[in-house]
Amino acid sequence: MGCCTGRCALIGLCALQLLSALERQIFDFLGFQWAPILGNFLHIIVVILGLFGTIQYRPRYIVVYTVWTALWVTWNVFIICFYLEVGGLSKDTDLMTFNISVHRSWWREHGPGCVRRVLPPSAHGMMDDYTYVSVTGCIVDFQYLEVIHSAVQILLSLVGFVYACYVISIFMEEEDTLSTLPSYGKYWKYLKHFTLQRQGSTGKRTEGHGPCNSTCF
Repeated sequence: MGCCTGRCALIGLCALQLLSALERQIFDFLGFQWAPILGNFLHIIVVILGLFGTIQYRPRYIVVYTVWTALWVTWNVFIICFYLEVGGLSKDTDLMTFNISVHRSWWREHGPGCVRRVLPPSAHGMMDDYTYVSVTGCIVDFQYLEVIHSAVQILLSLVGFVYACYVISIFMEEEDTLSTLPSYGKYWKYLKHFTLQRQGSTGKRTEGHGPCNSTCF
């Protein structure tokens, strides 16, 4: 296939997905969001697998990538519902940290225009109580930033799913076409034999050995 085809478009999409996933992974690490960190890690691995399958003409790898994109869209829809508090979900719970810490999204205190101030605790308060962290002046609330990140992932995954299905169909058509050609196997067997014969006839002498014959590689 040429350069301006669905295969090249899928390669570009996979590269863009890797960049966006790495960017998201960095900020999830800063916020100790363990559930998204695990999801991003799996996503990066599968996208690399899909990229390899596209470059090396491996349709099975692309099938794995296609199945994962559907799961990835579902996960990001859940994240959007979580931060928008749809269906009884609450963004103030510790669900994203597997209930092992009270950390929140990194964007909660470091979003665009946010001013973070730690207020002195009261006499009955605790020094590590997060209620004493005041955040004001945010241009965009953190939940909407998380929703934007998930929406971008959904968009890239949907486009990648379409192109992946197209590339798989093209690969399958090419394999079917080659398998139905007459004397296809005999042609490649003859070509390999001819290549070995030519290598033997043009082989150079080596110390202590005669000229290469048809068995040289």
